[in-house]
Amino acid sequence: MANKIIYYEDAVHDDFAGNNIRAKTVPADFPFSIRNPFWLILEFVLYRLIATPLVWLIGKLGFGLKIKNRKALRGLRGTGYFLYGNHTQGMMDAYTPTLVSFPRHAHIVTGPEAVSVPVLRRLVQLLGGIPLPGTVHGYRPFSEALHLRIRQKRTVAIYPEAHIWPWYTGIRPFPDGSFSYPVRENVPVVAYVTTYRQRRIFKQLWPCMTVTLSEPFYPDPTLPPRAARKKLRDEVYGFMCRVSSAPGNYAYYEYRERRQKNAGGHSS
Repeated sequence: MANKIIYYEDAVHDDFAGNNIRAKTVPADFPFSIRNPFWLILEFVLYRLIATPLVWLIGKLGFGLKIKNRKALRGLRGTGYFLYGNHTQGMMDAYTPTLVSFPRHAHIVTGPEAVSVPVLRRLVQLLGGIPLPGTVHGYRPFSEALHLRIRQKRTVAIYPEAHIWPWYTGIRPFPDGSFSYPVRENVPVVAYVTTYRQRRIFKQLWPCMTVTLSEPFYPDPTLPPRAARKKLRDEVYGFMCRVSSAPGNYAYYEYRERRQKNAGGHSS
């Protein structure tokens, strides 16, 4: 039995993150990648020596995190790759790519709200966040930052659903636009799905998490770019739907579509 019912109207655009952060436009001159030596040292210390072990403890002790099919990543040691996951957590979705990708460094494509708080903006960047640009002119330096991370054989994580639906057990529709990045870089894609398990004890607490990885998907070089990105999207979406719909995905929250009233005042 779900503990909470959430009503939604638009499965694509509704957001239930609840952080109340007013997103600011990310300008074209935003430092999407910083190569200052002092910054790189600070990044290593914060990301690898502090954040990574702390995140592991939070995942294991707080959420009983299990990662399935990590062996799928063994063949990707010589290349950077993109991760695509369902967006059902705030804090843990920021951490999961680090745990999945370990020991390599993971970056996450974030919304502008992640860097809209001045005090936290640099921290987000130090921990691997790359915000989406708010202007057309910003896409070139943004794309260059993604290119740099892939060529460094790092991981770039993307949540194609874009909006957070806490504890949601389904997969929401998402477009294929973000799949242009792996097509352009000609690197593999790995999908992952977060599902939930009810606790055996302390059942009144939030459920435990299971992350299931796919085998790698590769851009089809025989297709034009638009068709290749659609094929990747469909492969990732199909995998996500299969995993999320398997038995045992525990619904901590229940999501119901809010019925709209038609012109006659009746529910539809």
